[in-house]
Amino acid sequence: MNTLNQPGAGSGARIVGGGRETADGPGPDVMAADTLDGNTVLSSDGDDVGKIKDIMLDVQGGRVAYAVLSSGGFLGIGDKLLAIPWSALTLDTDRKCFVLSVTSEQIKNAPGFDKDQWPAMADRTWATSVHQYYGRAPYWGDERGVGGDLGVRDDLGMGDIPAGSSGAPEAGGVKL
Repeated sequence: MNTLNQPGAGSGARIVGGGRETADGPGPDVMAADTLDGNTVLSSDGDDVGKIKDIMLDVQGGRVAYAVLSSGGFLGIGDKLLAIPWSALTLDTDRKCFVLSVTSEQIKNAPGFDKDQWPAMADRTWATSVHQYYGRAPYWGDERGVGGDLGVRDDLGMGDIPAGSSGAPEAGGVKL
């Protein structure tokens, strides 16, 4: 079983369903970001809460930071945009959608922004509050890319350097 798609095993979206066995091409483990634009997002209670509008990349860290969810409104008018931590999403290959780890009521009350006034997504104070709202550890919290549910860690995966070893990453760099 691929442990990279288990809860807490990484900072990425989980993948469920039989899509791996039937997929043509590179998906679902590696996909072009624009193939995810417009994908439906369901809440944990099964409601359609919106569509993926954008995938935001942490360019320096080389990771997906957020999915931008367009929720509410009609034909893009009056919709609210939400930054969803990538680790809060599960790609359901059977239903061909994402499932978000919160209820539709939580989405209605979630902090959002207007399409003409995006937040400074690189601001760690703002980003930390977003991750806390969705119950997720910030994707940058462990520079090796380990994150997922708050309080759940998998510090020693394949290829990781044990904390405290001479090769362990230090804050913002590599220990020499």
